[in-house]
Amino acid sequence: MNELLLTDEERDRAGTRLLAVLDGYERGLRKTEILPEPDRAELAELLTTPMPEQGRGVDAVFDSWEDTILPNSTTIAHPRFLAYVLGPPHGIAPYAEAVAAALNQNCNFWQLSPAASVVERSVLEWLAQVVGYPRTSKGILTGGGSLATLQALVTALNDRVPGFRESGLQRDAAPLILYTSVEAHRSVDKAAAILGIGLDNVRHISTDDQHRMDVHALQEAISDDRKAGLQPWCVVATCGTVSTGSVDPLDAIADLCETENLWLHVDGAYGALFLLSERMRDLMGGCARADSITLDPHKLLFASLEAGCLLVRDGAKLRDAYAFNSSYLTVEDDPLMTDYMDYGPQLSRNFKAFQVWSALQAFGVEAFRTANERTLDLAQQLARGIEATPGLTLLAPVTLTAVCFEVEDTDHTELLRTLAAENVALLGPVVVAGKRGIRACITNHRTTAADIDLVLGRLAQLSR
Repeated sequence: MNELLLTDEERDRAGTRLLAVLDGYERGLRKTEILPEPDRAELAELLTTPMPEQGRGVDAVFDSWEDTILPNSTTIAHPRFLAYVLGPPHGIAPYAEAVAAALNQNCNFWQLSPAASVVERSVLEWLAQVVGYPRTSKGILTGGGSLATLQALVTALNDRVPGFRESGLQRDAAPLILYTSVEAHRSVDKAAAILGIGLDNVRHISTDDQHRMDVHALQEAISDDRKAGLQPWCVVATCGTVSTGSVDPLDAIADLCETENLWLHVDGAYGALFLLSERMRDLMGGCARADSITLDPHKLLFASLEAGCLLVRDGAKLRDAYAFNSSYLTVEDDPLMTDYMDYGPQLSRNFKAFQVWSALQAFGVEAFRTANERTLDLAQQLARGIEATPGLTLLAPVTLTAVCFEVEDTDHTELLRTLAAENVALLGPVVVAGKRGIRACITNHRTTAADIDLVLGRLAQLSR
């Protein structure tokens, strides 16, 4: 008898209960509290109750899920969860995740995961086409946009700093200078700190009236640093800032990086996959000129966490940064397969590509294009409603799906609490150009025009 396997009867019961949990969760989303008040006593009991010496059985585990875990979890999939750039998973995600868990492929070298290797390659080649990258590009799925940016900067250092792989950063060399916007995601600063670049060597470039990086200010900063004997090496532009959804002038920045011989990385975790929509091609076309780009399939492709992505236009540079030889991991090269251990820092990797690939197969690209365009339309609907409501004022242009606004003569913190307590919506705080306000991010494929009207109606009441 194997104590770690379920019996035939237990498997039948677990399957029945799992389907009931998934179905009940989906059907009950609109009635579920978006931000439930945690039962702290019940959660504390999870810490004080020792792990059982003898197993409690399948039904007891499902009971715990239904009684404790689900009621004390934020309802990310609720149509009016609008506080963050965090979309809900697509419909097939739980099933794909279950199959991936059963297969338990280790996506490091192809012998341990042959089908997974090809599936990941298929997803990455499709994403490269969306961005406009050449066939020579390569990439890897990551744990999220922050890790993708970190891995991109490692690739950039390896390419632009002679001897970096062997000798690391040299203390007697001119400091390396990284440039990004004051609106950039915190992951850029964090990556610079982790890699030893140092926060003092990150230049946060000012923005224009649309919260985009000021290219003239960037050019001046690069010139000043060169004159000071410092070493500019990389620019991180943003395609969809986390606060306002602004898109930096990517083509102009790419022109400058070419002139100055700087690596250009684009943080497109929020916005770059809007390239699926024809209406965004002019605004975001410069993504194709970046040396590397971050994408987040767990945002606009609605994969469940975690599914980030790094693409590098010259794929050889990505492999140069990460490939190491180990005799015990050596397998015969195969032109169909990819050893992803040579394209990132991890050896053990789960099958992230499976649910992305499965959803594209199940629903088709057009379904994702339609869902993304719907979120853009709903953001514009919310923006128009705010402009038409006395006491509400937009704080920034609505470029993507982040809508920032203020409510006059109102305690924004208290207003956010009221909206959440009434289960109207979960919105978030924001500071735009020094002004405190509220932000709604429409990144949910379940959100409808009626949901936006409901939020607008309650905001109108509260503003009075």
